[in-house]
Amino acid sequence: MMEEALRATVRRFVERELRPHLFDWEESGAFPRALYRQAGELGLLALGFPEADGGVPASYRQLQLLNEELCRTGCGGLLASLFSHRIGAPPIVLGGSAELRARVLPGILAGEKISALAVTEPGGGSDVASLATCAVRDGDHYIINGCKTFITSGMRADWITLAVRTGGPGSGADGISALLVPGDVPGLARTPLKKMGWWCSDTAELHFEQCRVPAANLLGAENAGFALLMRNFNDERLMLAMDACYLAQACLDEAVEWARQRKTFGKALVQHQAVRHKLVAMATRIEATRAFIDSIVARMDAGEQPVAQVCMLKNLAAQTMQACAGEAVQILGGMGFMRGTVSERVYRDAKVYMIGGGAEEVLNDLAAHQLGWS
Repeated sequence: MMEEALRATVRRFVERELRPHLFDWEESGAFPRALYRQAGELGLLALGFPEADGGVPASYRQLQLLNEELCRTGCGGLLASLFSHRIGAPPIVLGGSAELRARVLPGILAGEKISALAVTEPGGGSDVASLATCAVRDGDHYIINGCKTFITSGMRADWITLAVRTGGPGSGADGISALLVPGDVPGLARTPLKKMGWWCSDTAELHFEQCRVPAANLLGAENAGFALLMRNFNDERLMLAMDACYLAQACLDEAVEWARQRKTFGKALVQHQAVRHKLVAMATRIEATRAFIDSIVARMDAGEQPVAQVCMLKNLAAQTMQACAGEAVQILGGMGFMRGTVSERVYRDAKVYMIGGGAEEVLNDLAAHQLGWS
């Protein structure tokens, strides 16, 4: 019953508050900040976080239902920013002091404050162990210098979970720490980035120049941030895989509806064998990806952390999304090339799912390593 109630709540939110405005938000490149509070009031931002921090404990299965319903919008960029706390806040939960958690997390989970994760650098990409942004201890503060890029919610974030090097040059993964940086810290400059897709998602480059952050904002132990971040990435990749699969479903739904209504050569598109075969091929990919997601969700709800399989799933789901978006645009024909259709939006968003959370090639290598093949 709880799952049914959750699905109904999210569906109402999508239909009333999101779907009617998506085109305008995409065209303007932003959505209202008030939307965070609306999602917070429904408990959607709190789902999956500890009750002590203002959250609502949830299984991976329940988070799966949340993602599936949200993806009915066909707008991955909206979800990336509105739920950026799903990658920004977990390190606070896992590594923050009781005082820091009490001060920061309730506001984030209520939608009053925005959380972002800043790991990627202009020269680093998926190679987290080589990051260069440094934090040097100075009494009861750290002084931060460096640059981060492609940061979701980077322009708006009130709290930035920042990966920094505290171990000195050449320290690799063993010299990385995580710091929680307030968005109003002096010395922080933000530059908005324009993207191929995810138009209404706030994405930025962040520049840190002599930023002083209290040492009490350290998440976990000094030089132990890499493990904290890696733990975060497994959940992020699962959520990206879910979104990719369910956005592919949104493309299929639109393509089927179009094929039933659109007539060519005296009959509906769906009556042409070539079109039916395209639709079945799309459905086959989606069903296979859904089954993989279900198996991973069950394993993670049982307490497992199947890193290799999550890497493989994320890659498979991204490929499913790209293939289905391409076929849907083809079925819609000229209309698929027009702004405002779900398929057009997902088509230009698809590539980021093959890069974000770890590029496809990096995840293949990570999976091989986890399986003992390298």
